[in-house]
Order: sequence, then structure tokens, then C-alpha cells
Amino acid sequence: MSLNRQLAMFSAESARPSAYDLAGLLIGPGQVTRMGGTARVSVVVDAAWRVHALAAEFTARGLETSWEPAAIDGHFGVRTAYTGMLAPLAEAWLRGSGKRPPAGFALDGARLRLWFAAAGSVDPEGDGAVLRLGGNDEHCAAPALRAFTALACMAELGRGPVLRIAGRRRVARLGELVGERPAMAPLGAWPGDQSVGEDSGAEAAGAEQVEPRPARTVRGPRMRPAAVAPGQLDTGQVEPDQAGTAPVGTGSDFTGP
Repeated sequence: MSLNRQLAMFSAESARPSAYDLAGLLIGPGQVTRMGGTARVSVVVDAAWRVHALAAEFTARGLETSWEPAAIDGHFGVRTAYTGMLAPLAEAWLRGSGKRPPAGFALDGARLRLWFAAAGSVDPEGDGAVLRLGGNDEHCAAPALRAFTALACMAELGRGPVLRIAGRRRVARLGELVGERPAMAPLGAWPGDQSVGEDSGAEAAGAEQVEPRPARTVRGPRMRPAAVAPGQLDTGQVEPDQAGTAPVGTGSDFTGP
């Protein structure tokens, strides 16, 4: 089977979106919290376009989204609402209060797309990329490297910790797997974009200048968005009606990576 056909089989567009795709966030810096028979997934991101990208991915999977400023300046905490749809994911990943990949963890294009949307970046010249891991998730590093190498190409563990992908050809393979650049992502932020500084440099610079702040996501009829004054960030925080049930998991406070 040709490489192109293999990439098509495992690309982000090749399968129907599923709540299980959020395992791609958990192998990276994402966290999962369980409460009763429900669970939610959260992650801290470093740019507003990532909030938009993740909100679109969550919506495509029938998951409600909320966000708020994180403790690190310029960062945002993004999370799903508590839902039974994510309970199996929490069951598979939680060991006590810690996060650990299940045996045989594997990546596909959809999981990889979520991981890159939350914590991936491309080198300015387009000849390298990194995928950030959780700062205290030492149990995820080796499984992440194995899963990425089996799906995409060779990579190396680097300080951060991160997975580092070197070479234009490997970055191009990564781009085939994660699919098209999210609408709000600036040019140069996604695998497959032309490198900033070439013919597209002016367009990329313009995209960076107009990078949007997170906007309110459409939620279900139960949600009543509060009034937001100009210049304020709508946190969109929504808590489930689970009175008397204490959350259990890898944490829900957005204190940074």
C-alpha cells in the first residue's frame, strides 16, 4: 500500500468525529476530571485561535465548550462540559488522581489534529514542528512517541517536554494527517502552510495582527450567557447539576501547563 493511501486512511477527515478523539488532548497537555457518571476534558492553550479551533472540534462531537483566562498571562483554559459521553475516556485514562495512557494507546488523524490544535507549532521556516506534552505527565512521553512514530514518522523527545519532528517531508506528512488549517489559525501556524517570510509573509503577518479573542460559543438551550462588558472575556463557564458529587481527576483549575 502506498504512503499516500495510508495517510488518507488515517487522516483527520477519514473517520466520523467521536468523543474518543479527545484522547489526543490527553496524550498531550490535556487533563480529564470525573464527577459521578460524567467527565470533562480541559486543556490550557497559548493563543486565542486555539480556543476557536478546539471549540469547533468539540461542537462537531456534540460537546459543549467553555473557557476562561488561565493563570499564565495570554493563555486560556478550554474545557468541555461534564457529560456521560466522556466517562469511558476518564475510565480508561485515570489511575487514582493521575493520568496514564491505556495499554496499546494509538493515534489517528483526528486525535493528532486535536493535539496539534491545542499544543502544536511549526518552525518559522516550515522545516520542523513540535507537539507539546504535559509538563508533569512523565507517563505519557514514551507512549506518545511510540504512537506518533507508528502513525506518522520519526520524532524525538525534547525538553519541554515535547515531541520534535524534523524535516520538511515529515512536517508535510504531519500536515496530511491533521487536515486543513482551522479557519482562525494564522498562516504559518499549521503544518503545510508556507513559511512566514516568503511570498505569503505579508498575509501571515496580517493574520497574526488580527488574531481574534475567544468569542462566545453557541451552547444548548439550558445555557444562559451572562452579559459581558466591552473588552471583557466571556468565560462561558458552565457547571453540571451534580449537587453533592465531588470531582475526581487530574485537576480542573487552569494553572498553566
